[in-house]
Amino acid sequence: MSFLQRLTTGFSASKIGTDRFGNSYYESKKTWLGYGRKRRFVLYAGEADPTMVPPEWHCWLHHVTDAPLPEQKRYAWQQEHRPNQTGTKLAYRPDIRPANAPRPATAGDYEAWTPGS
Repeated sequence: MSFLQRLTTGFSASKIGTDRFGNSYYESKKTWLGYGRKRRFVLYAGEADPTMVPPEWHCWLHHVTDAPLPEQKRYAWQQEHRPNQTGTKLAYRPDIRPANAPRPATAGDYEAWTPGS
């Protein structure tokens, strides 16, 4: 986030709160024309990754609730929110076959045509 954007945010929006990841949530001071309501947005603590927004704040950002929900685990079966793990070693990989094992041949495999054969 640039210094200029952080500076102008203080003039045009009011801070609503901060989540456990350090992201700051804001709501515009004026109703936006054509939008019909105040704009809500987030300034990320690190890299801009939408999967870093916990569900409690996600519903507030999308105007599902008027106030953010409390950030607490309500049931024993609920897991802690995690960002998207795609492309990391923690990504889901089914145990059908080992990660680097060659795929077995199937009847529908393509054979390239070579001229003269």
